[in-house]
Order: sequence, then structure tokens, then C-alpha cells
Amino acid sequence: MIRAGIIDDEDLARQIIREYLSGEKDIEVIGECSNGFDAVKFIAEHKPDLLFLDVQMPKLDGFEVLELAGNGPAVVFVTAYDQYAMKAFDAAAVDYLLKPFDIARFQTALQRARQRLAEKTSGVSAAELSNAARPPGQYAQRIVVKIGTRVHIIPTEHLDYAESQEDYVALHSGGKSYLKQQTISSLAESLDPGRFVRVHRSYLVNLDRVRNIEPYTRDTRIAVLASGAQVPVSRAGFVRLRELMERA
Repeated sequence: MIRAGIIDDEDLARQIIREYLSGEKDIEVIGECSNGFDAVKFIAEHKPDLLFLDVQMPKLDGFEVLELAGNGPAVVFVTAYDQYAMKAFDAAAVDYLLKPFDIARFQTALQRARQRLAEKTSGVSAAELSNAARPPGQYAQRIVVKIGTRVHIIPTEHLDYAESQEDYVALHSGGKSYLKQQTISSLAESLDPGRFVRVHRSYLVNLDRVRNIEPYTRDTRIAVLASGAQVPVSRAGFVRLRELMERA
């Protein structure tokens, strides 16, 4: 039995999906949510096998829900996104339902979800999918982090710097640190390269927070931030940082 959740802020959309699933003997709907915050809690508590997930929702969008929930459930996106985003979904091997959709298209998506569950493949990471679906030239305006049952939203302009910790990043903002399961490379791809610079293989800094750069060793330097934090800067990172600072 496949345990499914329906997440959409539109009551009619949830009703249609529930109706379409009512004839599927191998699927049990174990819950519905109308917003992203409830969805994150629902996924953590019930661990569904399959999600029908709306992309455009208030407070937290579908990508942010998926990032906070991890890559456990198979996901069928329900979306009104444009053609570019649909191509991104295809490239990421994640199915989507473009509103409005009929039962034939729904069953096609359902069959793909069954196959993915049978193969037990997780596909690309949530962060990679979110990056792929973002139109060219648009960058993340905020970063979402889940700590226990609480969700923290960090506007990107409030991010001082990020530090790589294997498969996690430590996000430093306003004197606090938040740990998120994401690689620093993926985080860098989501942020505006005109404002954020990879100064070291393990560090990414907000250019607006850099107050001065001091020598450390022959090949490395230290970036001193407005908060007083000190971030190592490699030789290549210094070149990138200096170019951006000169433009600014």
C-alpha cells in the first residue's frame, strides 16, 4: 500500500486529487495540508511514500517544503509554472501536473510515481531541483532551515557567511548559526554571484558584510566581516573577492 499526502492551498485542487485517488486500490491518502508549514510537520511525523505537492503556496513554496522534508517521498508536483520550469522538471526526472489536469494525465503521473517507488530511486536532491527550476538570472531571496519542529527563514541579505561541513552547511546570520543539509556548491548556485562569493572551498561570504581583508600566510588571507567573524580566503578566492569589490 502506497501512503500518500496531498499538499495544496486550494481546496478544489485537493478535492480533485482525492477524488482521482479514490479508485486506486493500492493508494491510501493519509493526510492533507493547505500550507507549507503544516506540510513539513506532516511529512516529518507520517513519512508518506508519495506527495502531491503544489509549487505555488504562501509562506513556504513547494520547493522549500521539499528541501525541509528531505528526499524521502516520491513527489508529483502540481503546478501552474511556465514552460521553462516544466523542462526543468523533465530534466530532473520529476513528474508534474499542470493545472488544470484531467484524470488521464493524473494516471500517467501516478504510474511514473509507482515506478519510481518500485525502483527505490531518490532522483536529484531537493536543492538541485529547486536550482534547476529557477529561471535564468533569478536567485533565491531566502533560505529555509528546519531545526527540530521549527522552520527558520533567513532572507539572503541577512546571511553573513556560510561554512561547509561535509554534506551540510552552517549558515551564519545575525550572530546565530543554522545547520542545513545542503552542499556549499548547491547553496552557491542558488545565490546571486554578484553579492555572494566563494572565497574558499569551504566558505561563502556576503560581499556586503566584508569590512577588510588581512594577510594570514603567504598564500592565504582573512576576510574580516562586520560581525567580527574571520573567514579564510584562498588565493583563488581572493582574486574573485577583489574583482567583485572593485566592481562595487
